[in-house]
Amino acid sequence: MKIFGYFLLLLLIFTSCSSYSEHEKEAFDTKIQLHLDTLNISMQRMEHGLYYRILDEGNGGRKIRFNDRVTFSYRGSFLNGNVFQTIHPQDPITFHVRELIAGWQDGLMLLKEGGEIELIIPPHLAYGKKKTELIPANSIVKYQLKVHDVK
Repeated sequence: MKIFGYFLLLLLIFTSCSSYSEHEKEAFDTKIQLHLDTLNISMQRMEHGLYYRILDEGNGGRKIRFNDRVTFSYRGSFLNGNVFQTIHPQDPITFHVRELIAGWQDGLMLLKEGGEIELIIPPHLAYGKKKTELIPANSIVKYQLKVHDVK
């Protein structure tokens, strides 16, 4: 499963950031806002459409940077709550931030080592119009990421 996770992440690096119209981006944003309203959850929104909630900023000396190598675990799900992948804390993965999808990059750079964050990522910051074995095309995805180490 860990090898599949690595493969999926590398595949996503090359398929993310597909071009979307402003109308499509607004439609994704509306779905996310409706989801948050339904669950009565409050999250911050970045200008480009990433939603986040910092659960723990972390205790490292500085925030994570674009060229850092980060070891982390996560749970990925869809807005309907269906979990599509879990990387457990006892078996985390390691990547340079720059190798990850845009939504993860932005979310991780809000944290320090030991930090934890919830993200809701629209397709244009995630996997785009490409489908994978786990994620359909144009999917809005949710992640809870926990940073274990930063180098």
